[in-house]
Amino acid sequence: MIAQLRKQLVQNGPALLRVPVKLAPFPLQKKVMLDGLAMVFKEALEDGDFEFLEDRWLKVEVRDLDLRWYISYQNEQLVVAEHVDQEDVSFSGECNDLVLIAARKEDPDTLFFQRRLRIEGDTELGLEVKNLMDSIDLDSLPAPAKFVLHQSADFIHKGMQSAAGQEEVMNAH
Repeated sequence: MIAQLRKQLVQNGPALLRVPVKLAPFPLQKKVMLDGLAMVFKEALEDGDFEFLEDRWLKVEVRDLDLRWYISYQNEQLVVAEHVDQEDVSFSGECNDLVLIAARKEDPDTLFFQRRLRIEGDTELGLEVKNLMDSIDLDSLPAPAKFVLHQSADFIHKGMQSAAGQEEVMNAH
């Protein structure tokens, strides 16, 4: 019963979040993104590790939530925009998969080859972004953020395993 409820929440959760998240005005989304990126990439920003993104645009899209942001590095700080004329590289995936990647429960390369994570555009720039993401030390996150990330990822992971297990049983018949 609990496993079934978890599976339903994992499968339908993003659809339930789509409307409230889309109703959030872009200035609020931008502030949350910039604050989150500053927290996650604090050390990388201090070290100037984002220079490769100078005057270039990274599109991050959460497909099932119909959300997208454009991120760049200008004047030694991260910038988030609602629209740009042309992005240089694009990362897109479903909400659950992106949470699993962030918590290191799934490998981005594996999801890429399973076509669950899409990386399009400048491949060299995409590789630099991926390497920077891989360099994040999750232990450097504030304890509450780390707790929420890990709890969410564990919930999603177990819900996806439950769904996959049921699918295998159905296919066996």
